[in-house]
Amino acid sequence: MTIQQPSRRRFLAGLGAAGTAALLSGCVTAGSSGTGSSEGAVTLQSNLSSPLAKAAMEDLVAAYGKQGKGRVSLNTVAAETFRTQLPTYLTSANPPDVYTWYPGSVADSYARKNLLLGLDEVWQSSPDLKRYSKALNTLCTAGSGTKVFVPTTTYWWGMFYRKSHFAQWGVREPKTWDDFLGLCDRLKSRGVTPVGLGAGGNTAWVASAWFDYLNIRINGARYHRDLLAGRHRFDDPEVHKVFDRWREVLPYFDPDGTAVAFQDATTSLLNGRTGMMLIGTFFADAAPKDALDDIDFFRFPVIDPKVPLAEEAPTDGFFASARTGRREQVFDVMRYLATAEAQETYIKGSSGTVLPCHPDAEDAGTPLVKKGRRHIEQAAELTQFFNRDSSDALQPTADTALTKFLARPGSVGSVLADWQRDAEKIWKA
Repeated sequence: MTIQQPSRRRFLAGLGAAGTAALLSGCVTAGSSGTGSSEGAVTLQSNLSSPLAKAAMEDLVAAYGKQGKGRVSLNTVAAETFRTQLPTYLTSANPPDVYTWYPGSVADSYARKNLLLGLDEVWQSSPDLKRYSKALNTLCTAGSGTKVFVPTTTYWWGMFYRKSHFAQWGVREPKTWDDFLGLCDRLKSRGVTPVGLGAGGNTAWVASAWFDYLNIRINGARYHRDLLAGRHRFDDPEVHKVFDRWREVLPYFDPDGTAVAFQDATTSLLNGRTGMMLIGTFFADAAPKDALDDIDFFRFPVIDPKVPLAEEAPTDGFFASARTGRREQVFDVMRYLATAEAQETYIKGSSGTVLPCHPDAEDAGTPLVKKGRRHIEQAAELTQFFNRDSSDALQPTADTALTKFLARPGSVGSVLADWQRDAEKIWKA
């Protein structure tokens, strides 16, 4: 799940009754005048529903409005509901104009269906976007060669914990897989559940982070991306090795790991019921302010030193509906979102645990963020997240397979055979 996933990488809290009604009806907020009109506010459908992220988006919309060029009407929807409804939004007769979501293969899958607005004009006319990195340029370009996305922030995944808890328990960050298992033993001996998960309810996608990291640590990032693209099989021997390692750490997982959503799992992490959790920085958007300085992380342990070090560092941002009737207004909003000012506005209003995409934008500058930047910069390769490196359509196959594995770790053979069968249906669709 899901910057953010993820997808899915944001909290589900914060959806009001009005937002629910608008979502279920397929309508957008008042102020939208439909695809046939160029009047009214640009509608922005946002999945950033955790308290700080939602407040930051409100700050961003207000800052744009103060420029006097137009208005944006923000509609915030719970992240998991947003993900399942996104195809409906994009194909509806009266779609929202702009959306928070993901670049790369996810955006490309919608672009191939002619659902996204081409943004070449935005990239060509924006002095800010002209300075973005080559990697971001590539990430935001569809297979057709057309730009379809404006990136704004990047975040990272890691094994998060509270510094005060590790000090209290007398433990340190591990470096290797054996060190990690030793840490789990020590925590368990102190009566602490070593590893939280949070893959219950509608956040089953969180388990994909474990699959991703084990795969990139054992088989490498290139194999991982090729697997998700259908160039390898989920029942290959290489994938079996991933689950062999996963079984080694399963005894240390929270037994309620597939019964509670990740919001509850991160609460257990913050209150010390669990020792650590593989999660993205987005979880901090719902953490108490006084806990932020106590949060730290370590990189997922190295398993095979010969495998180039890869890290999950998803990029978030915006794309727009091909059916918008406010093309020029949408272009202006997109150019604003690409500025350092806009990205700094968002970062200041949120928990500040993301990195801006604009090369001149300032991050929060906290020790955690500085460590996160080094963490990303030291990686030999970067991956996005399971659905972001494949497609939103493939994610449910992972949710089903990994939930089955966690319930019956001894049935890996049948789980992977079923996963391959289900994945083939998506790839052939």
